[in-house]
Parts: sequence; structure tokens; C-alpha cells
Amino acid sequence: MSETAPLRIGVLASGRGSNFEAIVHAVASRAIPGAVVAVLISDRADAPALAIARAHGVEPIAIDARDHPGREVHDKAIADALEERNVGLVCLAGYLRLLGRDFVRRFADRVLNIHPSLLPAFPGLHAQRQALEYGVRVAGATVHFVDEGTDTGPIVLQAAVPVHAGDTEASLSARILAEEHRIYPEAVRLFAEGRIRFDGRRVQIVETA
Repeated sequence: MSETAPLRIGVLASGRGSNFEAIVHAVASRAIPGAVVAVLISDRADAPALAIARAHGVEPIAIDARDHPGREVHDKAIADALEERNVGLVCLAGYLRLLGRDFVRRFADRVLNIHPSLLPAFPGLHAQRQALEYGVRVAGATVHFVDEGTDTGPIVLQAAVPVHAGDTEASLSARILAEEHRIYPEAVRLFAEGRIRFDGRRVQIVETA
């Protein structure tokens, strides 16, 4: 991205916003050059992520799902707000609502998500619990593009996390989260630098844009 046209990032979050904060720190430290976090949008007016946004000087917006009945109506309100702010990349950071077809097509190949498993294993909610119940020896985190399925989009980066004999859902989640905070900003950096190419559903990372 040029200095006169930085990549404007919009983040969607429903809860605490720790991955959002990791991206904000990476942008502020110029670990993600040529980018700015333009807005944080939450579907919950009481989401802690909104307070984090205010603390870092990022515009916070609550578009409460209860005020916009129906997924299409809610999705459109969010999409309109993102486009009004010229957002070029949308990052889901603990956003707990499924995005509909119209939203995904409107921002095709410009929506990233972080998921706490090595996809395609354990999609959907409570991935860490699923991993423990299944008895896997290795769990992890995945950054992927969002398509019209549930955690089925092309994979950008993954990180493996060993499962320990005494792990609980909380202890495993904490170690996975540390990897999420590492690989999510890295994936955003690759996008900002124009280094991501698609080969079907396979993501290729090139050396230079």
C-alpha cells in the first residue's frame, strides 16, 4: 500500500477483543506497515472490545443485532458502515455471528477470521472443547478467509499447539490464544503488503507484491 492510501482495516468483535488489540498493537508498532485500524464494530453494545477501541483511538461503533432484526438487515448495516469508512480489509476477532451470503460477496476475498483449531478440524463453536473431547494430541489456530460456509474458507496461516495430558478447556484455550495473537497480525501484514494470491482454494504467499 502507498503512504497516501493506507489499507483501512475494519474489525468486527462480539466480546473481549484481544485479537483486535493484537492487530492494533501491530499496526501502531508498524509491524503491519501501510495500514490503519479505521473502526471497531460490535454486535453488542456492552462488548469490552468497544472500550479497548476507545482506549486506542479507534472509532467504536455498536450495531446491536437486537436493533436490526434479521441477519440480512444487520449485515447490511455493518457493511454500509464499513464501506462508508473505505475499509479494504475486514477482520473478525471473536465475532460470534455468521455473516450472510450478501456480506461475504460484498467483501469477497477481503474478510479474514481467526479460529482456535487446525481447520478443517473442529469448525464452529467451542473448538478447544471439541479437540479435548476427541482426544487429539495437537490443536492450534488458523487464519482463513471467510466464505459462505462455516470456517470453510481458504487457509492463510496455521500454528500448532500441543495438547498436554492435564489440559482443561481453559488452559488449552490460553495457549492457543497466544498463537492467535501472533499469527493473526502476520496474516494481516501479508494482506497489506499484497503478498497473498489465490490458486483455487489454496492461498499462496509470494515474496514481494
